Amino acid sequence: MDLSTLGTETRNEKTSDLDQMSPTELLLAMNDEDHSVAQAVRRAVPDIAAAVDVVVASLRQGGRLIYLGAGTSGRIGMLDAVECPPTFGTSPDRVVGLLAGGAGAFGVAVEGAEDDPAGAVADLDAIGLTARDTVVGLAASGRTPYVVGGLAHARALGAATVSVACNSEAVISRYADVAVEVPTGPEVLTGSTRLKAGTAEKLVCNMISTATMARLGKVYRNLMVDMNATNEKLVDRARRIVAEAADTDLDTATRALAAARGHAKTAIVLLLANCSAEEAAARLRDAGDDVRAAVAA
Repeated sequence: MDLSTLGTETRNEKTSDLDQMSPTELLLAMNDEDHSVAQAVRRAVPDIAAAVDVVVASLRQGGRLIYLGAGTSGRIGMLDAVECPPTFGTSPDRVVGLLAGGAGAFGVAVEGAEDDPAGAVADLDAIGLTARDTVVGLAASGRTPYVVGGLAHARALGAATVSVACNSEAVISRYADVAVEVPTGPEVLTGSTRLKAGTAEKLVCNMISTATMARLGKVYRNLMVDMNATNEKLVDRARRIVAEAADTDLDTATRALAAARGHAKTAIVLLLANCSAEEAAARLRDAGDDVRAAVAA
C-alpha cells in the first residue's frame, strides 16, 4: 500500500506554515483540529458498541481482553490495560496490553518491531492465547504488519478479533470480526499520528473498557464500586463511593467498609439491603457480583 494515500499521512493545508506560527497560533490550530476527533469517534459508536459486546462475551466465559499494537497505538493499549485493575478490581491477567518490541518499548522506541508480523504471533503464544479471548488490534495507519499478524493468528485460533484504525478501508479491518474505523485525517504535524489519531485511539479504548466493565457489573450507577483502595486517596474515595451509593454519611460508610473488610461493593449491599457483611458477600456471589441484582435479591 502507498502510505502517501492514507489520510493520516497527508499534509494538513491549514498548518502548512506551522514552523512560522506563534505558540498561541500553533496551539489554537492544534485545538481546532482536536475538535474533529470526538465527532469522528462518535460516528464509529455503532461499531465500538459491537466491539464491547464481543469483549463482554469473552470476559464472561473466562477469556481476556488483549490489546495489541506498535508504537503509540500499542502504548495506548497498554495504558488502558494497566488502569483496569485499580479502576475495576480486575486481575492483571484479564486485560492485557501487548506492544511490538516488548514491554521495554514503552519507554524506548523499538521502531523496526512493528514490521514483524511473526513478533505478534510469538507474543500472543507467550501469553497462551485461546479461543475465549478477544484481541483488539490498534493501528493508526490501519496496516501495521505486527497488528495484521496478530489479528490473523488470533482468528486462526478461534479468538474474537477487533480492529481499531484511523483510516478508512484499513487493511487490519479485513482480519477483524468487528472493524472500528475512525478517520481522523491529516495531522497538524504531517504523519505524527501520536496527535489526533492517538487521541482517537485513546478515546476508543476508554469506551471499550469502561462500557465492558459497566456491563460486567463493575460499576454501580456511575460509581467505581470495584476499585482497589490501595493508597490514602483511594481509601478516601472508597468511603465517598459507599456513602454516595447508599445515600448515607461518611461515618456510616466507614463502619460498613470496616465490616466488609474494605470491599466497597459488599459495604454498599450491606447498607442498601440492611444485612450483614457475610450475607452481602453471599448476595453478590449469587448475583454474579452485580450490586443492583444483589440488593434486589
